[in-house]
Amino acid sequence: QVQLVELGGGSVQTGGSLTLSCRASGFAAPFSSYYMGWFRQAPGKAREGVALITPTSATSYLGSVKGRFTISRDNAKNTLYLQMHSLQPADTAMYYCAAGGSDCYTRGASGCSDWGQGTQVTVSS
Repeated sequence: QVQLVELGGGSVQTGGSLTLSCRASGFAAPFSSYYMGWFRQAPGKAREGVALITPTSATSYLGSVKGRFTISRDNAKNTLYLQMHSLQPADTAMYYCAAGGSDCYTRGASGCSDWGQGTQVTVSS
């Protein structure tokens, strides 16, 4: 049974930083073979892809977070990370970790097969 457990959310002021982590377990294949991503959903808005990473650590970012967020993975620890800097109120959302095959990278949320329960990030002005 696949489990994705996100940690690291919280409340910060504008300009602050947070690092999210996502510990994965129960994959049928090695963690290193999965495409992984961070998605977010704010109240009343659609879920959007924030950052994606391939098995070879190629990355893709939402335009509004480029230069501020960094996605990375530690395959030895089965863990995905999202470093977030210069946080803005517009970054306030529930952040989800997701995993899947290549569709998770190319199609976004609809292509990811496994999801965590989410961790809340709140940025106050």
